[in-house]
Amino acid sequence: MSGTPAWAAWRARPSGGQVTIGIEDEFMLLEPGDWSLAFRSDAVAAALPADLRDRVTLETHAAVMEVATGVHRRVGDAVTELAHLRSGLARALAALGLRAAVAGTHPCALARDTVVSSHPRYRRIDESMRVLARREPTLATHVHVGVATPAGAIALLNRLRAHLPLLLALSANSPFWRGRASGFASTRTTLFDAFPRSGLPRSFRDYADWVATVDGLVRSGAIPDPSFLWWDVRLQPRYGTVEVRIMDGQSTVEDIAAIVALIQALASLELEEGDDPVSEPWTAELLAENRFLAARDGMAALLIDVRSGRRVPATEQLERLLRACRRHARRLRCERELASVRRLLVHNGAARQLAHARSAGDLGRVTARLADAYAPPGGRDLALVEIAC
Repeated sequence: MSGTPAWAAWRARPSGGQVTIGIEDEFMLLEPGDWSLAFRSDAVAAALPADLRDRVTLETHAAVMEVATGVHRRVGDAVTELAHLRSGLARALAALGLRAAVAGTHPCALARDTVVSSHPRYRRIDESMRVLARREPTLATHVHVGVATPAGAIALLNRLRAHLPLLLALSANSPFWRGRASGFASTRTTLFDAFPRSGLPRSFRDYADWVATVDGLVRSGAIPDPSFLWWDVRLQPRYGTVEVRIMDGQSTVEDIAAIVALIQALASLELEEGDDPVSEPWTAELLAENRFLAARDGMAALLIDVRSGRRVPATEQLERLLRACRRHARRLRCERELASVRRLLVHNGAARQLAHARSAGDLGRVTARLADAYAPPGGRDLALVEIAC
């Protein structure tokens, strides 16, 4: 593309025409004595073994870090790598007297205790965002979908917008805030929405339209690079990916496998069979309302159907989407992981946390259960254990 800024060069990896997958998994550091946040990411980073050092990075808050897989064609391979990384991290943290856990929010954290990371990027965010960067930490699971061309990537970004509320409802995993039930399945969404350049992106005519929009922000000095766009789905030209970011952090590897399989199959579906995004039947207001309903009610939400205009159960929308994705999942060899999405339909992270809180009557024990689910010994499916509580 003539005149394209250097940062917008699309650096896709060879994939044989298949959409690839990479996972970014944010996790919180915990003090096992009282299950409070441990703001010790600098010490953890310094103590990591060599095989983890290039996979683990700091995040905005000093009690949160992120681990990233490599690029994979198969969901099963990406999830196997992630499970291995989680196990290695659990061992490294145990040597420091710490535990790891994942949810959209820590159930009991308070803003007054927050410490911002020492990394220059996050110091810059702190200076820019001020009190917004000093709120309680939030955690997300990000899925990178490798797409061969920028034209394909912008088409996928546009088409995924209609599906984002359903992905949020399915992944909702933050029903507690400041020690009490918030009434939202995804409190993380409401907290993170205070950041600028967050939420649903608009639809773009083509890649040139997207580049021109973002370049205006970069050239003005308002943002240093496109990674300071915190939209629910965004393009990452330096990786050649569409990054799906709307999901709450997922407590178990099994939950991540289900969601990643859905995203990979959905991306394949939309790239091969999707409608022309220029003639999309939905409006920004409709999508924003669905996003709110999904954050509030999770899979119990009644979402607005973008074609009929009726409110329909999120569970019904999901079943319809799973049927449409089945053929693509078979070709991508992620049928088994996609089938496990139905478990989240009834018992996603938010539902499990609320059920365990009712049983235990103690959010400290809920947080302890999140830690147990992070990297269970022997590969046991802690998600199923949580459902039984």
